Amino acid sequence: MNWLTLLPDRGVIILEGDDRVAFLQGLVSNDVETAAPGRAVWAALLTPQGKWLADFFIFADADRLLLECERGQMPMLLQRLGRFRLRMKVTLREEPALHVHVAWPRQPAVPGIIAPDPRLPDFAWRILAAEPLDANATPEGWDRHRLDAGLPDGSKDLEAEHSVLLEAGFDELGGVSWSKGCYMGQELTARTRYRGLVKRRLVPVLVDGPLPAPGSAIFQETREVGVMRSGRDHAGMALLRLDALARPLRCGETILTPRVPPWMRLPEPAATGG
Repeated sequence: MNWLTLLPDRGVIILEGDDRVAFLQGLVSNDVETAAPGRAVWAALLTPQGKWLADFFIFADADRLLLECERGQMPMLLQRLGRFRLRMKVTLREEPALHVHVAWPRQPAVPGIIAPDPRLPDFAWRILAAEPLDANATPEGWDRHRLDAGLPDGSKDLEAEHSVLLEAGFDELGGVSWSKGCYMGQELTARTRYRGLVKRRLVPVLVDGPLPAPGSAIFQETREVGVMRSGRDHAGMALLRLDALARPLRCGETILTPRVPPWMRLPEPAATGG
């Protein structure tokens, strides 16, 4: 069975102009030049100190870049990106005529701008369509699918001006280019990787009990070891200390069991404990 749903909480920003690629290339974590028809790029915008502000999928056609992003973050993105235009030939605008969809696990036969979700192979397809498409799934069903895979979902799982990309899997999931030129926040991102500074990770957890609210503290015995992020039903995401992944955890009356997905690379002690 193939599933498809509209994602009403996501929208599209259009970048046009001769300098659109060079403009965005100097700002985001991934290589914008690799975006092409049928190939989307997942990237993040960071603070100058290397902390997460937003992430999005970058689509490209002959004369535009299209950023598929959280609808609630669009005003912030238009404002922040607009500050860096200077004399570059680029314009930015919201495109309300495009509707964001996702299908999984196979490519759907539907009209629109379509590309695989670049984070994992054979996981899902992102679709920008001029009209809402016929859906046989819900956003909640998609949410369960991405939680099962252990993928972060923007502001549901990351904290603006605090989260670090490598804590949230952007390295393994292809959200960072280590070979492109400079971009805003690159120094801290590179230092975090090469000095092995990651001490916490955003990890999927199995939930036994009531689903904890986002932001709830997580404990291992009496020691606080993390914080709950997003969740649905009996699956969730939690930001956890690496040395706390070997045993079940508690969040109020709920027991959380860390579940390290196959794509995630951890230091050896943490990896064997998950």
